[in-house]
Amino acid sequence: MADAGRDEISRLVLGAWDGFIAQAETLDLGRDSRLPGWRAHEICVHLGAWDDHQALRDLIASARSGEAGTPPDPDAVNARVTAAHRTASRDELLDALRRNRDATARYLTDEPVELDTAPAVSVVGRIPLLSVVLGQAYELAVHWLDLVSCGAEPPPAEVLQAGIAALTDVTGALAADTGISGRVTLATPDGGWGFTADGDGWTVRQVPAGTIDGPAVEGAADLLLEAASGRVNPVPAVARRKLKVHDVGGLLQLAPIVQKVPGIPGGPILQLAARTMGGAGGMLGRLFGKG
Repeated sequence: MADAGRDEISRLVLGAWDGFIAQAETLDLGRDSRLPGWRAHEICVHLGAWDDHQALRDLIASARSGEAGTPPDPDAVNARVTAAHRTASRDELLDALRRNRDATARYLTDEPVELDTAPAVSVVGRIPLLSVVLGQAYELAVHWLDLVSCGAEPPPAEVLQAGIAALTDVTGALAADTGISGRVTLATPDGGWGFTADGDGWTVRQVPAGTIDGPAVEGAADLLLEAASGRVNPVPAVARRKLKVHDVGGLLQLAPIVQKVPGIPGGPILQLAARTMGGAGGMLGRLFGKG
């Protein structure tokens, strides 16, 4: 997505931030969410910037240094941060969300564009910094869907599409890093996103509605994100034809990514392809932990 330019990335990511924060401002943050052990409070803590947890700052430092480093354990980080801020007030939570949003805006405005393609050590390995920044749109879309169980309005189509764009870009980055040649489209009734990757890199493209060309997973945008994040089991959705898998063999070319990064966003969809290919009659057979 670096080719799309920072204006487009800003539109996708900051639009997701603004919509998410507006929803958080309307909610009782003490309500339990569908995520076991997490209230709306913990979801907001996880997405906020705190004195003891500033993920974007650390990612920028990683990209600047060029050091390989060790990817952080997202479950351990989540547990530490949510425990440390379990008693944060409503105002503190909302301020933490705004700080993270504003830090993202400052990066996209003030930091040199050369950093966009510099590898940063993220929870899924070393991928270009701009892909990690865009990845916020995926997290925000998925966690906005989580907040629906707390009374939030469903995320609008543009936020869901931003999440799918981010998912597509990160998966393309990991495919290229693994030396895999292949392509995949995530298709929805409103259009979708696809990538083509090989050992030299990857490109991301926006796909018009109704376009299925080659390996693809097709379904409603919210269902694609829920399946990719492990919120729902994709196998029953395929059985009910709510998700459709096209060219399973092509999707299986990406299966080595799951072995390399077991918790990647989209992993359940790739595992679905393996189950679809290997199951009886050929019919049907972890951003990040909670996020």
